[in-house]
Amino acid sequence: MTSSTWGDEEVEAIKKVVSSDRFTAGEQVARFEHEFARYHKRKYGVMVNSGSSANLIAIAAFCNHRSRKLNRGDEVIVPTLAWSTTYSPFQQYGLELRFVDIDIDNLGIDTGQLEAALTSKTRAITGVSILGNPCALDTLRAFANNHNLWFFEDNCESLDAELDGEKTGSFGDISTFSFFFSHHISTIEGGMLLMDDMELFHLAKALRAHGWTRDLPRSSPIFEEKDDDFFEQYRFIIPGYNVRPTEINAAIGLEQLKKLPTMTNIRRKNLNLFESMFKEDPRFHIQTQNGIGSSFSFPIILSDQFKRQTVLANLSEAKIEHRIITGGNILRNDVMKYYNHTIVGGGAPNTDRAHYQGFFVGNYPADLTIQVEKLYEILDKACR
Repeated sequence: MTSSTWGDEEVEAIKKVVSSDRFTAGEQVARFEHEFARYHKRKYGVMVNSGSSANLIAIAAFCNHRSRKLNRGDEVIVPTLAWSTTYSPFQQYGLELRFVDIDIDNLGIDTGQLEAALTSKTRAITGVSILGNPCALDTLRAFANNHNLWFFEDNCESLDAELDGEKTGSFGDISTFSFFFSHHISTIEGGMLLMDDMELFHLAKALRAHGWTRDLPRSSPIFEEKDDDFFEQYRFIIPGYNVRPTEINAAIGLEQLKKLPTMTNIRRKNLNLFESMFKEDPRFHIQTQNGIGSSFSFPIILSDQFKRQTVLANLSEAKIEHRIITGGNILRNDVMKYYNHTIVGGGAPNTDRAHYQGFFVGNYPADLTIQVEKLYEILDKACR
């Protein structure tokens, strides 16, 4: 589905960490957090060991904030199309999910249903930009501001996309990223949280490492220093985890971040070719770009007259790998029995279309002209 974007730079960065004999989170992690936050014009960055852990820490931070704490039973508006670990932290913290169908064109949450989704129990809203295409982040940000809601931005699939001149990942009260092998940059495993609120920043740092105070300044807003320095070294203030990254992950990330603009430009050129071939063909419904995408992949929803199983068999025969769009419709998954939830409008027909008739093939930061042309040739034959 993808190939490594590493070069000699990443290998040398790993060697330097090995030579330093310091592997747990330290100088490299701090540098990467700073550079990544600066790239997005955010004040604070907290690196963790995966995008899923980033989501967990984000929700935990909201649930421990002193003045705007999310409490068990509060409702969170979420789209019906996302990855499983977009939702799981809400369930784990006792929050109720208020599901909203997607916009079939950009695959993000349908903002036309937000007012209907709002209740007296709503305390947060979630925006997920799907496969490199910004969702309506500006609308979601304004809606959150107007109703005093936390805005959680899951940007794990859309690093380096832009909306109105701002990077995706710069709209949420907390925004999260993933650096898994197949994503825009890879640190083996890894994730990041970005925010501008100091209390959320300090909460995320404490939650990342056992719930202790050791990594925080004594002037932190989330605890009051006591007299005995001996006990302060191992002082636990909130229920935490150990989801720290390693120095190797961060050292790789620093090198990958340098390459990101170039890699994104190549992805966009491939997207332009893909759109030129598929956009006007009524057999294939593709994403409408909202802003400037970073094209994680090429999602396609087949016209209802075609059987997806037959089409995918043709792709498999041609050795073209393919996947369901993100995680598909979460409402169609077994995990729903664990969630306290309601569904706005009673269903999600657009997400069902993506779930049952959609798939994606991968993009990659190299010239894919031959591959995209072959993809169209095979799909054209399969859908005659």
